[in-house]
Amino acid sequence: MNAATIKFPDKLQCLLEPHRYKVLHGGRGGAKSWGVARYLLIDGATRPQRFLCTREVQKSIKDSVHKLLSDQIQKLGLGSFYEVQQAVIKGANGTEFVFAGLSDQTAESIKSFEGVDKAWAEEAQAVSKRSSDILIPTIRKDGSEIIVTLNTELDTDPTYVRMIENPPPDSVVVQINYHDNPWFPDVLRKEREHALASMSKADYENIWEGKCRSAVAGAIYADEIAAAHEHGRICDLPYDPALKVHVIFDLGWNDSMALILVQKHVSQLRVIEYIEDDHKTLDWYSNELKSRGHNWGKLYLPHDGKHKDFKTGKSSQAILHELGWDVEITPNQSIEEGIKNARRTFPQVYFDRAKTTRLVECLKRYRRGVPATTGEPGAPVHDEWSHGADDFRYLCINAPNLTNETWGATKITYPRMANA
Repeated sequence: MNAATIKFPDKLQCLLEPHRYKVLHGGRGGAKSWGVARYLLIDGATRPQRFLCTREVQKSIKDSVHKLLSDQIQKLGLGSFYEVQQAVIKGANGTEFVFAGLSDQTAESIKSFEGVDKAWAEEAQAVSKRSSDILIPTIRKDGSEIIVTLNTELDTDPTYVRMIENPPPDSVVVQINYHDNPWFPDVLRKEREHALASMSKADYENIWEGKCRSAVAGAIYADEIAAAHEHGRICDLPYDPALKVHVIFDLGWNDSMALILVQKHVSQLRVIEYIEDDHKTLDWYSNELKSRGHNWGKLYLPHDGKHKDFKTGKSSQAILHELGWDVEITPNQSIEEGIKNARRTFPQVYFDRAKTTRLVECLKRYRRGVPATTGEPGAPVHDEWSHGADDFRYLCINAPNLTNETWGATKITYPRMANA
C-alpha cells in the first residue's frame, strides 16, 4: 500500500511532500490528526521507520495518539501488518511507533530518540519553548521530519510564534478547518451548528475556526484584555518626565517579585514598564529602579510589606524607606473584591507595547481553577502568571491615591559619577 493511493483532504496533500517541518493548525473537524495518523501508518508500511508521537504532557499511554493510530490501522486494513502493543506499535518490516511526553524529557534522556525518522507533536499549542528547544535538535537524521498539529490558543504561545508566525526554513504551514474536510461527519456538523448558536463568538471562532484567542479559555480578564487590544491601549508609551513614576510591588522570593511602574495622567494609568524576577533582594530592586533616573513618586507594597522578617527584624517597608523611598502599604482587600475593582479600572489602563509584554501575558493567562468534583470555576490559580495579575490588582486598588504632587515626597539620591 502506498500513501499516494489513500485519499486525503486537498489541504493535507502537503503531508506527501518532502519538508522538514509540516505544520497543520485549525479548528475541530479539519481531520488534521486523522490525516497525520494515516500518513505515518502508510508511510511506515512502505519502508522501515521509527516514529516518535509526542505531546507536552503524557501521564499514561491513554494521553497519547496510540488509540487514534490503533483505530486507523483497522480502518486501513493494516491489522495483519501492525502489532498494537500496550506502549508501542510495531510493523512487520521493523517500523516502530513510540510515545513520550516532552515535559518529562531532559537533554540527556531525549538522546534515545536521535534515530527517529519522523516526530509528531500533537496538541502542540501546549508545547513549551523548553520542550521545543530539546526536541528539534534531537530529530536530526537525514530526511527526518517534524510534524506539528495544533488548535491555536494565543498568538503568544511558543509553538504559534515559532512555527506559524515565524516558521523555520523548509516549512509548510497549512490552516485546515471543518469546511476543508470533504468527509466532515454529520454528528460534528450538528455539534458545530449548536456551538454557533450557543457559544460566545470568541469560543466558537477558536474551537471551530482555529482563530487565536485574546486570552486563554476561562481567563479572568479575557474581555478586558480583548478591549485593550481593540481600543489601542497596548501601544508605545514613552516615559513622561513631567509625571511621577509610582511603583507597585507584589513581594516574593522563591516565587516571583513583580513591579509595575506606572504614571498617572488625568484619568489614564500608563504602565510604562514591568519587572519580574526571583531570589533578588530589595536593595537590588532599589538599585534597578534608581538606575532609570525617573521622576519618582511612591512605592506601594502589599499588606505583608509591613510585617517584620524574623531574619532581619525589619519589614520590607522599613528596608525600602531606609533606601530612600517614600513607601505606602496597599489597602487590604479580598481577592474577589480586588478582581471586581480591577475590571472597573481596566478601561483607564494603557500598557507599553515593548516593556510590559510579560504583564500583558500574565493578564491573558490568569484564570480560575475548575475542580473536577464540581466542574464549576473556583479560586484563581496560583501559578507563574498569577504574580503579575496580583500586582495589577494592587495597582488598581492604589489607583485613586496616585498623584503627581511633590509635597511630602522623599528625595531619591543617586550615587555620584566620577569625573571622566
